[in-house]
Amino acid sequence: MSARAIMFQGTGSDVGKSLVVAGLARALTLRGLKVAPFKPQNMSNNAAVTTDGGEIGRAQALQARAARRPMTVHMNPVLLKPQSEIGSQVVVQGRVIGNAKASAYQAMKPQLMNAVLDSFHHLAADADIVLVEGAGSASEINLRAGDIANMGFAQATQIPVVLIGDIDRGGVIASLVGTKAVLAPEDAARIAGFLVNKFRGDPALFASGMNEIAERTSWTSLGLIPHFSDARRLPAEDALGLAERGSPGGHRPKVVILAYPRISNFDEFDPLRLEDGIDLQFLRPGTPIPGDASIVILPGSKATIADLAALRETGWDIDLLAHLRRGGRVLGICGGYQMLGRVISDPDGHEGAPGSVAGLGLLDVETTLADDKALREVQGTLMDDQLSFRGYEMHIGRTEGPATQSPFLTFSDGRRDGAIAANGRVAGCYVHGLFADDGLRAHWLRGLGATTSGLAYETDVDATLDAFAAHLERYVDVDRILALASPPARPVAATRS
Repeated sequence: MSARAIMFQGTGSDVGKSLVVAGLARALTLRGLKVAPFKPQNMSNNAAVTTDGGEIGRAQALQARAARRPMTVHMNPVLLKPQSEIGSQVVVQGRVIGNAKASAYQAMKPQLMNAVLDSFHHLAADADIVLVEGAGSASEINLRAGDIANMGFAQATQIPVVLIGDIDRGGVIASLVGTKAVLAPEDAARIAGFLVNKFRGDPALFASGMNEIAERTSWTSLGLIPHFSDARRLPAEDALGLAERGSPGGHRPKVVILAYPRISNFDEFDPLRLEDGIDLQFLRPGTPIPGDASIVILPGSKATIADLAALRETGWDIDLLAHLRRGGRVLGICGGYQMLGRVISDPDGHEGAPGSVAGLGLLDVETTLADDKALREVQGTLMDDQLSFRGYEMHIGRTEGPATQSPFLTFSDGRRDGAIAANGRVAGCYVHGLFADDGLRAHWLRGLGATTSGLAYETDVDATLDAFAAHLERYVDVDRILALASPPARPVAATRS
């Protein structure tokens, strides 16, 4: 029997599409169905390494986990990784195919539809149901021509759509009804039902609102979802939420993360955010590094040279020197590690005009950005104490120099990664995801003089997914959603790319 599919689009970004799909994936998996999550096009600098050696958006990684399936590049065939205000790196079926400005990408989209449909049908061949997540807003009719992410995909596959609105930001009636008003009639007809997300208070007070939306749109009301406070325990994908993802307060060791404009893979710090023994703060440009910080972390970046310039422009380079004079520590991860060195060279223009820039000079290393992108899961030990770790590499560039003779990590295959300065207070590495390891995180926190909570992070994520699945089963008509799902059409154009 052919898999069924249903698509979840939103009235805007950050209305909860990703989390709703993850929760439904877990709920349907617990019902015994084989679920496949899918997002035709994603835009995010938070990515995960897949079992088939590519990369996908972190939201699809969480959804795959919710569905208890291995991650594959087919779950997110087109991933855009912003490198500037107007351009992005384009990743297709897990591999970088180049860079494109927004206007050029619009012209590329029709050619990408084959890869999108190929991946979708690849997943559908091994699933009972495919849960498809749209991107951004369904009402962006200015982008409708050549669309592969929302209604363009829904029409190509002839699958029904559920529209999600966010009541927490206000205006949910207008946003849902307004979407119906601006969509072309054939697109509006593809929407079969709606959900209202993030409700706070007495649901009875919004019963008339749900009825009003249903009457004005002729769409089926599928549920009013109360705010789920434990959603903060799950990895986030959108950098817009960074300001709310710290854990400030109290007289605890202060861990500061520099949230430069193109920060990437910041979800790797979520395990630290859930620890009560530290004061974790993400700093936006314009905010000085606190004088009482115990450690400053330079995270990954999608555009290392541009973010290094932003770091200097905001004065963080001066703050870092003062922080080190006070006896503080600095850790760089991936792009942050590259920034700590003496020079970053980009001879082929991967991030802009070819050339070299001076690094911060805090580690005696130099980086050259190169074509080959490392995408792999790794494991090994920390060099200074032989504590085991697991993580992943996702970077371009080779970093070499005298400081690498004091590496930060050694891999199980004998390779070494990273560097530690002679004073022991500056270190860097390419590996992401170190803090998800409970033993390593506890060891690291003790080194800061912080108390540890005994958090079992991976277990906590699964328990939270189970709890959210139960939340949706209570407040959403899951049976009706299953009934609405239908076998997709398979256009002749869907060929393996």
